[in-house]
Amino acid sequence: MKLAPIALLHKFSLALLTVLKPLGIWGVAGLALIDSALIPIPVSMDGVIIGYVAVNHERFLLYSLVAAVASAIGSLVPFFIGRAGGELFLLKRINRERYERIRDRFESQEFLAIMIPAMLPPPTPLKLFEFAAGVFEMKTLPFLLAIFCGKLTQFLICSLLTIWFGPTLIRSLRHVVHQHLDLVIGVALTALLWLVFYMVRKVFDRRKGISLPVEEEV
Repeated sequence: MKLAPIALLHKFSLALLTVLKPLGIWGVAGLALIDSALIPIPVSMDGVIIGYVAVNHERFLLYSLVAAVASAIGSLVPFFIGRAGGELFLLKRINRERYERIRDRFESQEFLAIMIPAMLPPPTPLKLFEFAAGVFEMKTLPFLLAIFCGKLTQFLICSLLTIWFGPTLIRSLRHVVHQHLDLVIGVALTALLWLVFYMVRKVFDRRKGISLPVEEEV
């Protein structure tokens, strides 16, 4: 009996997980690289990081850094696929006017538009955002930096929570997050926007006491 393509892909990715996971830091790098390219591994990378950190707490920072770097490098695959022919792909499905509106909205906040999805756990469709970044011709270096910052944040949070509370509780929390992903995304966006506003306000306050326009007295 022949296996369906999806079943074959799952079997192949499971074999990769079995081979690479025992390799320590090299396994982390290989799994993150493969998972962020085009072949998803059977478990999410934050779950992989939790497993490694649970065994060796002292290397949590190294695991997180290596996984974030490898994820950023692997994300270049959907990024360059989008750059190569993604515009034609989108224009077959939406009209030119809508395409240009989406592009303008993306370009106005492209770094956050990539970093925020990279911070969030699956099933966030990160590869679609990476594909869109290529379609809208985001510069490669800012794209890599956005992916790296988002993934490093995600992996560090998972690592620290694993150290503080243990892997069992963290896996339970991940399950809850998956069930309420829309709420998690909304809270994350609100918190990030508040942080950006706070940082911008501090910058204005340090420049000769100038306040943000919204804070000026009428």
